[in-house]
Amino acid sequence: MAGCFVTFEGIEGVGKSTQLAALAHRLRDAGREVIETREPGGTPLAERIRAVVLGAGGEPVPPAAELILMAAARAVHVANLVRPALARGACVLCDRYTDATHAYQGGGRGLPEGDIDALNAIATGGLAPDLTLLFDAPVAQALERARGRGLAAERIEAEHAAVFERARARYLERAAREPGRIVTIDARASEPAVAAAVWAALAPRLGLA
Repeated sequence: MAGCFVTFEGIEGVGKSTQLAALAHRLRDAGREVIETREPGGTPLAERIRAVVLGAGGEPVPPAAELILMAAARAVHVANLVRPALARGACVLCDRYTDATHAYQGGGRGLPEGDIDALNAIATGGLAPDLTLLFDAPVAQALERARGRGLAAERIEAEHAAVFERARARYLERAAREPGRIVTIDARASEPAVAAAVWAALAPRLGLA
């Protein structure tokens, strides 16, 4: 059975992590091996790099260094976890991947798209998701949800809302550019409605519809 690589994207507070867990449960019920992972992170070394990038306090991480560290974590993650899992036929569900780098380091930080593409190509060896689910909601609503759930509080408080606005805009630009890969889901809907939209996007690709 062929593996599948599904990435979950969106700004903080859109519920992508909740939906990833729900989809993992449903796929396991359907008899599939599922790997739940995230970026940056997913392996012990990549998680240590994540702590450097996202950890509160200490020396500031300049945007260029942030981009390079994200790429380093991604290279470890893809080589040591994602590719082996796909090779044995597992479904890999990943909370953020290359689109997040374009959204946050590109849209949010203003780094050049060409630089991001070049580093992503090195880090991934050309591995692209079979499907990307973009969970979208207005920034104010998403960040209010995130604060209410205690999610990523240190990152949210450290950023200006404008960064998230630019990140959301870049996500939507990429979705418009790649409609065959990126499915945009209205994250303002109820959790069951969002879960149904997720399943409707994925199931036909796995022959489970």
